[in-house]
Amino acid sequence: MTSDTSTAGILRRPYLLATVGACALVFLSAFESLAVTTIMPLVSRDLDGATLYALAFAGPLATGVMGMVGAGNWSDRRGPAAPLYASVALFVAGLLIAGTAGSMEVLVLGRLVQGLGGGAMTVALYVLVARVYPPALHPKIFAAFAASWVIPSLVGPFAAGIVAQLSSWHWVFLGVVGLVVPALLMVVPAVRGMTSEPATETVPWAFGRMGWAALAALTVLALNLSAEVPGVGGVIAVVALVLAVVAVRPLVPRGTLVAHRGLPSVILTRGLASAAFFGAEVYLPYLLTEQYAFTPTFAGLTLTGAALAWAGASALQGRLGSKLPDALAVKIGAALVLVAIVLALVTAALALPAAIAIGGWILAGGGMGLMYPRLSVMTLALSTPDNQGFNSAAMSISDSLGGALALAATGLVFAAFTTTNPFGGVFALTAVIAVVGLVIAPRVATRAGASTTREAQPEPSLHK
Repeated sequence: MTSDTSTAGILRRPYLLATVGACALVFLSAFESLAVTTIMPLVSRDLDGATLYALAFAGPLATGVMGMVGAGNWSDRRGPAAPLYASVALFVAGLLIAGTAGSMEVLVLGRLVQGLGGGAMTVALYVLVARVYPPALHPKIFAAFAASWVIPSLVGPFAAGIVAQLSSWHWVFLGVVGLVVPALLMVVPAVRGMTSEPATETVPWAFGRMGWAALAALTVLALNLSAEVPGVGGVIAVVALVLAVVAVRPLVPRGTLVAHRGLPSVILTRGLASAAFFGAEVYLPYLLTEQYAFTPTFAGLTLTGAALAWAGASALQGRLGSKLPDALAVKIGAALVLVAIVLALVTAALALPAAIAIGGWILAGGGMGLMYPRLSVMTLALSTPDNQGFNSAAMSISDSLGGALALAATGLVFAAFTTTNPFGGVFALTAVIAVVGLVIAPRVATRAGASTTREAQPEPSLHK
């Protein structure tokens, strides 16, 4: 990049089309995820698919992990262009299958394909950022990505409900297809013109790593479905959790599970933040409807403040740039998430006014807005062209598995505490996760003068 382009904004030439296209892809992926949550009860009734209801959500998450690993390995071998095109094709294919489904089995198949493409697309876009945008613009583009994820939470459920009501739920899937293709076309010029730094040595296909990803996906499915198995559900949950830890170890940088300083702690903090925030957030509307007699619509709208705070904090950290050190942003964000969960916990435990938990959750959104973009920036800063794909995939896997495992665990806790205070149990568990995240957050900073190259290397077994 020349000095001129390195100082250009993400909405100026030569980055304008790439920024709009990439953000549109992120937006559509997020919109589809939230929209499906709104229409799935209607879909289940229409297709008589109550028994496959849970799998329609867990399946895309599981196949997304495999897509992340495959796209990361492919990007390290050949760059992000081919993985991006292939992932968008899979995402569109999944939408078409689901949108034309006449049975729940076919719809779930479409969701599995859609999840595979969506997971791969996330990683390919992260590597694309590393190859197209100079480091000075990384905080701003990741802030834009974060906002693209948050905005659908404000409009997605409502828009999906309107489409399903006025037309058909099929168009919630099919309508997105016509928007994905133009978004990809805007990114194509940047892909063709990107500066590609060749790897120092050829990166082989990591079939072993893909196998571990498949195992991790299966453990997520097993853990999410364990509560449905009477008698042995607890045993299945424990075995699945152990296997998840075993499977994820080769998929993340060396030292991640023991919080080594630098990149390993960046990846682990991402997973812990996802686990604490999303593990608690899904139960906040439930708390408000069950204990405070909120209508479901109004209970869902209470999360709007958190969504706006997330977008605002993301924009703020993007504007501050280096004035707000990465590690400090992560520590502040982790502290805000912990405070918010504790406020939800005391509200549920002591029957305090609902406004305390609702107002507190705005802090959680702000904390995530500060953390998420900076953790993405640090991941790329601690990567080399040889492992940008692997590390980007590791961050996405940590994010996805962290949230999935936490949701499965909180579901088990909720069921176990049904006769006492299930919401208190859920928020207590997520508060413990948030405390661990806050303790590890300072370790995202590398020691002064220490090399980060070794920390960014994958496990030795990954390239077998």
